[in-house]
Amino acid sequence: MGVIITGTGSYLPEIVLTNRDMEMMVDTSDEWITTRTGIKERRIAPKNISSSDLGKEAILNACNDANIVPEKIDFIICATITPDKFFPSTSCLIEHKLGIKKKFAFDISAACSGFLYGLEIARNLIETSGYQTGAVVAAECMSRITDYTNRETCVLLGDGAGAVIVQRSEENGVIGSYLSSDGGYEYLLHAPAGGSKLPSSFDTIENRLNFMKMEGQPLFKIAIITMCESINNILKKYKLKKEDISLIIPHQANLRIILGVAKNMKIPVEKFFVNIEKYGNMSAACVPVALDHANKKQLIKKGDYILTVSFGGGLTWGANLIKWYKGDKNEK
Repeated sequence: MGVIITGTGSYLPEIVLTNRDMEMMVDTSDEWITTRTGIKERRIAPKNISSSDLGKEAILNACNDANIVPEKIDFIICATITPDKFFPSTSCLIEHKLGIKKKFAFDISAACSGFLYGLEIARNLIETSGYQTGAVVAAECMSRITDYTNRETCVLLGDGAGAVIVQRSEENGVIGSYLSSDGGYEYLLHAPAGGSKLPSSFDTIENRLNFMKMEGQPLFKIAIITMCESINNILKKYKLKKEDISLIIPHQANLRIILGVAKNMKIPVEKFFVNIEKYGNMSAACVPVALDHANKKQLIKKGDYILTVSFGGGLTWGANLIKWYKGDKNEK
């Protein structure tokens, strides 16, 4: 028995924040942003829309792609660092908004690597616990923790959600993962306030400590090293060559990071799916949104090996190995 992805879905808010718009907000320029990040625009959720709203729509789209109704879902795993609330979980709110009950749902927090962690958890749940169908969704409203006075970070971040439907199968489609972390790098990418260590207060808000903080230069180098490490470990673990991989879905943090990974791994950059120019960094949502777009563009064929690879705050990093069998299960 194995697990396959039978559907992909994504949802992006309609509001577009372009680099020209950013020029009106901070001391920056379209040329500066594009040269350093590869980003041209990003999506922003309206004030009345939360991460659970984005996640619900992404799952509905994934269900449609898998040709199933939401009631078929046994569990929901939501990866997010921008939950609607501390509790209840965003996944429970998504379950309610989908109109389904008595499933089980929980959130995971692994920053930009969250979807990769969630997919590995879902694989294990189906393979070992008898569940038939799961939804793994990453939903982020990064604009809510973005400091729009800091030109180093505000140009990077956007909102969105991506999801997959995973189901029990005779085939082995979600093959396995390499996952890792190192909390010693906490200070490189974090939101200092808002939790139990430094609860929100007048002082934390006045000093903008509830927003994301990033040390760009050291993070850039570590990102390339850890993503290469993840790809190498997957190839070694499953006795594959670089040439066996048809498509790589990387975290969309910075185009220069993706190019750096391609160069260091000696893999043609054409094998990396890139949509960062349209959506920027959506944290955990980057990989499933990119996977959905690659699927909808018919860039993936049955039997293809796909690698997802990411890094994020924690620091966390890792990769999933997927063999594409989507479309084999088509029952409502």
